[in-house]
Amino acid sequence: MPAHWGRFLFWRPDMSDVRDAAMSSKAWPFEEARRILKRYKKEGPEKGYVLFETGYGPSGLPHIGTFGEVSRTSMVMRAFQEISDYPTKLVCFSDDLDGMRKVPSNVPNAESLTEHLQKPLTSVPDPFGEFESFGHHNNAMLRRFLDTFGFEYEFISATEFYGEGKFDEVLKRAVDKYDAIMEVMLASLREERRQTYSIFLPFHPETGRVLYVPMKSINRDDYTITFDDEEGREWTVPVTGGNVKLQWKPDFGARWAALGVDFEMYGKDHSTNTPIYDKICRILGMPAPEHFTYELFLDESGQKISKTSGNGVSIDQWLTYASSESLSYFMYQKPKTAKRMHFDVIPKAVDEYHQQLRAYVDQDTKARLNNPVWHIHGGDVPESKMVVPFSMLLNLASVSGAEDKDQLWGFIQRYAPDASAAKNPDMDQAAGFAVRYYNDFVKPAKVFRAATDLEREALIELRDGLKVWYKGLDAEELQSLVFACGRERFDPLRGWFTALYEVLLGASQGPRFGGFIALYGVEETIALIDRALAGELV
Repeated sequence: MPAHWGRFLFWRPDMSDVRDAAMSSKAWPFEEARRILKRYKKEGPEKGYVLFETGYGPSGLPHIGTFGEVSRTSMVMRAFQEISDYPTKLVCFSDDLDGMRKVPSNVPNAESLTEHLQKPLTSVPDPFGEFESFGHHNNAMLRRFLDTFGFEYEFISATEFYGEGKFDEVLKRAVDKYDAIMEVMLASLREERRQTYSIFLPFHPETGRVLYVPMKSINRDDYTITFDDEEGREWTVPVTGGNVKLQWKPDFGARWAALGVDFEMYGKDHSTNTPIYDKICRILGMPAPEHFTYELFLDESGQKISKTSGNGVSIDQWLTYASSESLSYFMYQKPKTAKRMHFDVIPKAVDEYHQQLRAYVDQDTKARLNNPVWHIHGGDVPESKMVVPFSMLLNLASVSGAEDKDQLWGFIQRYAPDASAAKNPDMDQAAGFAVRYYNDFVKPAKVFRAATDLEREALIELRDGLKVWYKGLDAEELQSLVFACGRERFDPLRGWFTALYEVLLGASQGPRFGGFIALYGVEETIALIDRALAGELV
């Protein structure tokens, strides 16, 4: 479970009440958990646990979509643990025996990899020079990312799984059922592909490359296959012991059968193949798992995020500007809706996450189980110590030109005198993130403009109203003053707030301006308006 699943700070209802509520909850992890539980209505799993799996193709560096798959699967597993007493296990399976089909564009010394095309990823040298192979490097990156979040999982490498004989029994079954599996596969292929297709991909005994060649014979008496290599030389190798791997579609179903997988989620690009995976799993003697298809992650341009091209936001990049909890929140939301993963979504995710934390305190059991933070924190939900929204911190950093979080704390503590870095660690962390995000994304995009005559009138009235202000730093009272200055001049009133943001903050959007004044300070806001009216910001 994620390391940030902190100590439960609120009353915990009776566990039987929680289970009853969970059995009717409309939260999508509970809906998936109930489907899995139906598999074992009569008796528990013969293997002793319910197995959740997530797969990874290490053809490139792990991206944020990979994290999302493990995060969401963990949420389903946690929901299952709430409604069932069956033990559970999460497996992360890396298909690192896959042949390298093209050289990734986002690695150093890329040209040095060309000679290793079609070799298994664990036989390709590591271009970073850190691990024994490119596959080992990418596996290590995946595990480091997952360990950052404290996920409890078992990692399985296809290289080890095949090489150590753990796949041997299923591979033998695939020989015995070769014709039935081929019938499933051939029905899904174009005519020209059918002529050469085989479910088995042998590794060349000399070069180690993955061979896409037709089989001359499938030998059921000794579980070997016979084929010709590209030069026409005939070879016979056993299917066991790591001498062959399965094509990726048969491998999907065979992996389910070998491990006894009960649940796996994957992107919609797999959805058309799901019937194939299921049929092959059943042919190999095991029931197909429950599966969940999610929409894909897109970059800012609407293109699918790719490991090999490295587009979109990486896990490390998100954690540079926001907390791990905010990323988990983003992953929880609407998994069947395509998500654009670009930097602009980060502030919104941070603020919505803390809004949900604050709401959780007063919710009943049913509402809590539908709250994303229950699933992010596994039921042990911490208290939000964010006294200022992240978006407000960004605006504060913008007008103050903050270079470090201590500058922001000067404003925060005037607004909330009891707040401190020690008492409000999430606030302190967010202040540091806000300065970093502001300098990297907001500052380069700031564009101020001069006020129109009408806007100038309203700004002068606001400034003069602040000069005689006597009601302290009450955000709502200050918001009323802001409204009053624009109400008679702007229809719709939205134009007034747009003017405030564009003229004073250099942005097209901004915070509730009364709250901003309360945080930034009345005198400071007067000075800001004067600078804008004097043309010093443009």
